[in-house]
Amino acid sequence: MLQWDSLTVLSFRSLFGGDDGRPDSICKRTNKTKQTKKQGESDSLLKKSEKAKLEKMVVVNCAFPQLAKNQRQIKQLFDTTFKKFCQARDLFVKQKSAEIGANMAKLEKEIEALQRQLVEAEEAAGIKQVPVFKVVKSVEKSQSPQVASAPPTKQAKVEKPSKNKESGGEKKAGAGGGGGKKTENASADDSIDVGRLDLRVGRIVKCEKHPDADALYVEQIDVGEPTPRTVVSGLVRHVPLDQMQNRLVVVLCNLKPAKMRGVESRAMVMCASSPEKVEIMEVDQSSQPGTPVLCPPYTHRPDAQLNPKKKIWETVAEDLKVSPDGYAVWKDCPLLVDGNTKMTAPTLRGVFIK
Repeated sequence: MLQWDSLTVLSFRSLFGGDDGRPDSICKRTNKTKQTKKQGESDSLLKKSEKAKLEKMVVVNCAFPQLAKNQRQIKQLFDTTFKKFCQARDLFVKQKSAEIGANMAKLEKEIEALQRQLVEAEEAAGIKQVPVFKVVKSVEKSQSPQVASAPPTKQAKVEKPSKNKESGGEKKAGAGGGGGKKTENASADDSIDVGRLDLRVGRIVKCEKHPDADALYVEQIDVGEPTPRTVVSGLVRHVPLDQMQNRLVVVLCNLKPAKMRGVESRAMVMCASSPEKVEIMEVDQSSQPGTPVLCPPYTHRPDAQLNPKKKIWETVAEDLKVSPDGYAVWKDCPLLVDGNTKMTAPTLRGVFIK
């Protein structure tokens, strides 16, 4: 059988078969074939995606009832757990409230016992006690008879000079004048100022570190009394031990004695103090232990012991400072050793003295 090659076939088609044998027609047929294949592939992909969606929908529809059931179970478990939590919380709060109430009652009893001990100690020390009424109504009731009885007391005071009428009018006038002076002196003595402080020059006879506190010194200070006073000072970080020996200082002698880490301190060394630095106040080296420090024009009338309840030292300390010139002042009035020489700070200025 005779076989023709493709070139021969094309040549015959160009001669006898019209345009079918042209190259452009061949290209068109080839493109149509390719487009048909692509369309078929896209259709198959669409069918596959639709099939996958359908499969997913079937899975979701099958799983939804179980998911809804699980959700209901979770909600039930949550509600049950929350109720149990609320019950446990309420029980815990009740138990803790009862425990706190018992602790508070115990603390109140301890406070009352300590208050009784404090009152007994103050009474033993000769400090007069002022009764305090806890209930406001009782205070009002107790005040009303005092107001009612006030006029008779005034009459009694007026009647006292009348007994002396037989001895003449001069005695009456003298008695009245004397009473006025006493009142003025009493009011002056009760006023809180630097004159209530017992400030004296002291000499440190011996100084050593506190056995139970690294930041404290224990000093024996001669303040002009038969025996030196024991004083505890927190000066370890500010003044070397060798500089404390045989040093002249100013000491506040009428504070209430207080125990500091087991050692009773019976006075306080006066120092210029800032947050960063503390300096011991200095006096003239010729000063003698026991010499009082005065502050004219305020009268020097030191209490035997400052009453902590009256806050005398705390009130005076608010105005006790180092002046810009470096000497101790109270409300701009200089503190003078025996009324003559000033009490000075080495370098600090404008700071409190305490």
